[in-house]
Amino acid sequence: MNNKIVWITGASSGIGEALVYELNTAGAKLIISSRNRDELFRVKQKCRNQIDVHVLSLDLEDSESLPTKATEALRIYGHIDILINSGGISQRALALETDLKTEQRFMDINFWGTVILSKAVLPQMIKRNTGTIVCVSSLVGKFGTRFRSAYSASKHALHGYFESLRIELDNPNIHIMLACPGFIKTKVTINALTADGSAQGTMDTAQENGMAPEECAKQIIKAIEQKKDEVYIGGKETKGVLLKRLFPSYFSKMIKKAKVT
Repeated sequence: MNNKIVWITGASSGIGEALVYELNTAGAKLIISSRNRDELFRVKQKCRNQIDVHVLSLDLEDSESLPTKATEALRIYGHIDILINSGGISQRALALETDLKTEQRFMDINFWGTVILSKAVLPQMIKRNTGTIVCVSSLVGKFGTRFRSAYSASKHALHGYFESLRIELDNPNIHIMLACPGFIKTKVTINALTADGSAQGTMDTAQENGMAPEECAKQIIKAIEQKKDEVYIGGKETKGVLLKRLFPSYFSKMIKKAKVT
C-alpha cells in the first residue's frame, strides 16, 4: 500500500475511518470523503502523516454532483489506484412500515452512489491498465434478515452489478472486490434509518458486541492485497453465507430466530 493513491468514502466514521488510519500508517496517499467536512478534518488530524491526506467532502445522495467530485478527486494526485466505497446508511425497520421515500434513499446512497463514483474512476484505471475498486457490502448482501429489507436490497444490488462488471472487464489488472462485514462495532446502528427516515439513535446489542472496526479494516486491506473477489468479515455470523448455500432449508429456519438487533 506504500504510495498507493486511495480514495475512501464514508471516511468520517466506522469502517471507513479505521481504513484511513491503517492505510495512512501503511504509507498510502489518501483522499477521504463523506458528507461531514468537520469530521473529515478530525480524522485527518488523527493521522500520523497528515500531508498525504486530502479532504474532499461529498454527499452520495446527491447523484448529480458525484461525477464532478470524481473529477476533483482524480485531479488531486493525477490518478486513483484504489477506490474504497465505504459510505452508506443502514436500516432498522420492518418492510411494511417503511415509507417508499426512505427505501429509495438506501438505493440512492448505498447502490447508485457507489456505481456512479466507480464508473467515473474506472476509465482512468483501464487506461493505466491497473486499479482496484472495493465495495463495502454486508453479510446481508448475501442473505436477508428482519429490519433490513431495503438495506439488504441495496447491498444485494451491489453484488449483481459489480460481479457482472468484473466479468465484462475481464482484466486481471483491474481488481473488483466486495467486502461483506457482519457485526462491526461502529455507529452504524445509531445512524440507521427507521421507518420514517429518522435515525434510530441507539446502539444494537449485536453491534456493541461486534468486531472492532480496526480489525475489520485490517482484514479488508489484506483481502485487497490478496486480490480476493469477495471477503466475509466478522464472527460466527459469517457462517451464514455457507449455511445458506449448503443447507438452505435449515438456514431459512435459523435466520428467523436469529437476533439481529
